[in-house]
Formats: sequence, structure tokens, C-alpha cells
Amino acid sequence: MEEQSSVREAYSSNVLDALARDDSALRRDYEDKNAWGLLASIDLHHCNAESIRSPEKIRQFVLELCERIDMQRQGECHIERFGKGDLEGYSMFQFIETSCISAHFDEKIANATYLDIFSCKYFNPFEAAEFAKKFFEAEDFTLSYTLRK
Repeated sequence: MEEQSSVREAYSSNVLDALARDDSALRRDYEDKNAWGLLASIDLHHCNAESIRSPEKIRQFVLELCERIDMQRQGECHIERFGKGDLEGYSMFQFIETSCISAHFDEKIANATYLDIFSCKYFNPFEAAEFAKKFFEAEDFTLSYTLRK
């Protein structure tokens, strides 16, 4: 029976050290398993409230993130505000040459950002999480990733 997707459970930014952010083991796993893609889910907690409420800042984030993780954008970044009550906020979607990046911004309850990056081209999810934390001035983050097979 062929091996299914591999999930690595959450890393929290406040417990990761420089060694854990080294992606060499993950890169080897990706190559050894001949993974079809990599999905990184990054939850950013207590972000800068102004940043997650600004479509201009969100668009800038996407541009800089794609450059940082070496992804080629395809078309324009789609940013839309919708929802009601506690669910109102921005959502973002960006096609990339090798799949897509999406995010949802919780501005009513926790000033949180829920970012997903999926690509069949390898990228460093630790670097993406650290960059997102810095960009949105988050207190911390939780990162989980899945190798897709």
C-alpha cells in the first residue's frame, strides 16, 4: 500500500529555536517521499490591528511573501471584505505558478491571521511563518504542515 500524506503537527513560535527552523530535514523528507506538494497552515495570534484591516497592507504582504519564498504570482491578488458580526473581515487569495496562497483575517475577536500556502514547488514553511509574524507584528504563531502525496 502506498504511503499517504505526512502531517507534522503544530510548531509554536515561542518554542522554536534556530535549529528547529532549519528546514533541511523537511526538505529531505519532501524529496525522499517524492511529495507532490507542501501545505503550510500558519495561525498568527494578536496581530497589529491596523495591518489586518488594510487591503493595501495585505496586498503588500502577498508581494513580499511570494518574493521571500520564491513563488511566481499568477494574476492579481484577490482581497475581499465580507461576513457579518464576529465573522466580518478580509479574505485574500493569490494564485501562484505552483498552486495558491490564501488567508482569512479575524479582526473582531482576536486580531488573528489564518494563512495557508500550498505549492507543489518546495518552500521553507518556517521562513514563511517567521516572515508573516514579523510583517503582521503578531505576538506568536502556530505552524503545521502536510506533505501531499
